[in-house]
Amino acid sequence: MHRLMVRKVRGATPKDSSKRWVLPCQKFLHTARPCLSGASSDRTSQSSESTPSSAATASTADSADKNKSSSQRERSQLTKASSLVDSFGRFHSYLRISLTERCNLRCKYCMPAEGVQLTQKDQLLTSAEVLKLASLFVTEGVRKIRLTGGEPTVRKDLTEIIAQLKATNPLLESVGITTNGLMLTRQLVGLQRAGLDAINVSLDTLRAARYEQISRRKGWDRVMAGIDLAIQLGYRPKVNCVLMKGFNEDEICDFVELTRDRNVDVRFIEYMPFTGNRWDTDKMVSYRTMLDTIRARYPTFEPLPNGPNDTSKAYRVPGYLGQMGFITSMTEHFCGSCNRLRITADGNLKVCLFGNTEVSLRDALRSPGCSEDDLRCLISAAVKRKKKQHAGMLNLSQMENRPMILIGAPALSTTSYRQTSPSHCPTLQLQTYRHYSSLSHVDVHTGRATMVDVDDKVSTKRVAKAQATVYVGPTIAALIENNELKKGDVLSISQMAAIVAAKKTSDLIPLCHNIPLSSIKVETNLNSSTNEVHILAKVKCDGKTGVEMEALTAVSIAALTVYDMCKAVSHEILIKNIMLVEKTGGKSEFYRKQFCQESSTLESRTMEERKPDQMPIKTRPYRKDPIVTKEQFVPIYI
Repeated sequence: MHRLMVRKVRGATPKDSSKRWVLPCQKFLHTARPCLSGASSDRTSQSSESTPSSAATASTADSADKNKSSSQRERSQLTKASSLVDSFGRFHSYLRISLTERCNLRCKYCMPAEGVQLTQKDQLLTSAEVLKLASLFVTEGVRKIRLTGGEPTVRKDLTEIIAQLKATNPLLESVGITTNGLMLTRQLVGLQRAGLDAINVSLDTLRAARYEQISRRKGWDRVMAGIDLAIQLGYRPKVNCVLMKGFNEDEICDFVELTRDRNVDVRFIEYMPFTGNRWDTDKMVSYRTMLDTIRARYPTFEPLPNGPNDTSKAYRVPGYLGQMGFITSMTEHFCGSCNRLRITADGNLKVCLFGNTEVSLRDALRSPGCSEDDLRCLISAAVKRKKKQHAGMLNLSQMENRPMILIGAPALSTTSYRQTSPSHCPTLQLQTYRHYSSLSHVDVHTGRATMVDVDDKVSTKRVAKAQATVYVGPTIAALIENNELKKGDVLSISQMAAIVAAKKTSDLIPLCHNIPLSSIKVETNLNSSTNEVHILAKVKCDGKTGVEMEALTAVSIAALTVYDMCKAVSHEILIKNIMLVEKTGGKSEFYRKQFCQESSTLESRTMEERKPDQMPIKTRPYRKDPIVTKEQFVPIYI
């Protein structure tokens, strides 16, 4: 593999708007040159020569054998000529296209707690661009396309895209979607009529309360109804479950029971590292551990044959309608037979799920004079730089990659290649954009502090919770408990101070908006065993910006009030753990599970403390009655 060499255009200065970085095309595209010369015409002639005539389609054994042989020869010839063969001989016949970055869930392992920065609409692929790229990949040998997100069902033109893919690409063998299942009861019939061939449903729990905990949304019943509807319509849906130690590993056998009377393929996925879910080996449940757990209860659990490019190791319980599978990305990778490519929602070609290098096909498509041969050249160069396994990195935890939700959005650093001059093998322009979050209170032009303009934001219900801890020592703790301090009731006065502080936040924090608060609840508790005062504040409003600053200010002032009232006894007081615990509403949400105070009475119980629905899966049989599609749920289309 040649190292990419970058040189600066002579005469360009930092203020020069025409500055660009140029890749010498001879080094960058040398491996892809065959696709621009004889290979393209050879591919066309091979395709036409191997197309069976109408007379050869008679239903006889001889003609069937001839057609089969012809198809095999065509596939073999196409593989040799295609730009989708990497330097290790892997032919990529499977393309995953992200249609949107948006999702109607907020799953914890998929989306960072602080949310994600969405790409501007004009930087996303249009429907026409999606269809054009799909057709190009099909001509190169792709035979299976899966539409993903984000959540693809929030896109209004999903049905039309599927219909066009099927109508304009006769060589395409399968079009599928990966969905969270919330919209299936409303959309699946229409999607089937459009030509949808396969369905994957992401579902990590069979307990409604736990579903709400991980997805931060309700909807488990709708997902199960969607799976049952898919079975009724003749699909064999795949149910993808990410197993996490300490969360849902106790449901392994429940998922096995799901296959008893449902013709589904449940696939357990090893927890994978992505920016945002904080790679933690303690959370991963290995394939061997899963297998041992299942065989302890189902001794006859047996393996099934697997295809050459299958990512899942198939198993079943004899007599059950469905089957199981294990996707062992971490412990037993399947890179040697990988045949997958990905296109993100902003048009970046991602040759490896774990890779952090991407090539912008969107920029190439939108460049004047860019031909299909130029695109093939670009695709071929990217594919041939694909590493042997896991992006060539042995320690994935040290690698920056976009969050799973942003497989449909910009990575931390995106490399875009743009055509700068029409030629047989074009010179390409390299630009680097920063897509990670920046400081919102800094003017990008002057570098000076500025107040964020929230005029265009929509008012929503905002809630924030914050906490603080004050270590007072055994002497002061005893005085507080007996209300013997000279300044009075520490807990009550600090509670009042917190409420006043929350209302005065905009007077204390220079760039903070003045927000009309609808509720301020503060709780102060003394923990005699640890000699600490715990402070928890919950603030609500209906507004255009969040109230986390109000909650943090409340607990901070309450902690200072405790210090002020107790400092006459001792100065060994320690204020610690001032932090945001939870933030909901607006564009992003946040939840800090490990710091919730069990003594809080602001809510009956936090979601993590609620007792999960322990109803055995056998009490929820497969629904054979027609699925009711009228629900109290209105989708928001993007």
